[in-house]
Amino acid sequence: MDTLFLLRHARAGWALPGVRDFDRPLDAVGHAEAEATGEAMRAAAYIPDITLCSNARRARETLEGLAGRSDTGRVRFFDLLYSEDAACYLSLIHQNAEGGSVLVIGHNPMTEDLAVALAGDGDPAARAALNSGFPASGLAVIRFPGGLKGAAPGSGFLEAFLTPGDH
Repeated sequence: MDTLFLLRHARAGWALPGVRDFDRPLDAVGHAEAEATGEAMRAAAYIPDITLCSNARRARETLEGLAGRSDTGRVRFFDLLYSEDAACYLSLIHQNAEGGSVLVIGHNPMTEDLAVALAGDGDPAARAALNSGFPASGLAVIRFPGGLKGAAPGSGFLEAFLTPGDH
């Protein structure tokens, strides 16, 4: 059974004058969230074979925090994870689904839209948490019995939804 980990980047500071949104860094809380998420992933044995990461600075810094605490597998960076919609996210997942598990580090609303669309069933507590919103450093863990190449709306099982308050 393949697993998709959808992670919204950790908390970032507001853009300062002259700084593009793309270049916004994590704030101090965001750095701590990224590290805590990495520790939670390691503790739960949520280890991806491949990580698809937005090229935006806050996503890359989230990846650095995770990588300091857990294995992230092979890493590929995509500008599309910053600028495109949930359908593009799913296309990139399909194109990179040769492993058994994929971690996507992206942005909202795309991350939340994709998690809600894919999770046709799941743990009731996880579904309730996801329906309450997808905070920074939120992690949706979605399993696909038919494999990630066949991931489609409603075909996944939401195993867990971790938020910064959980770890």
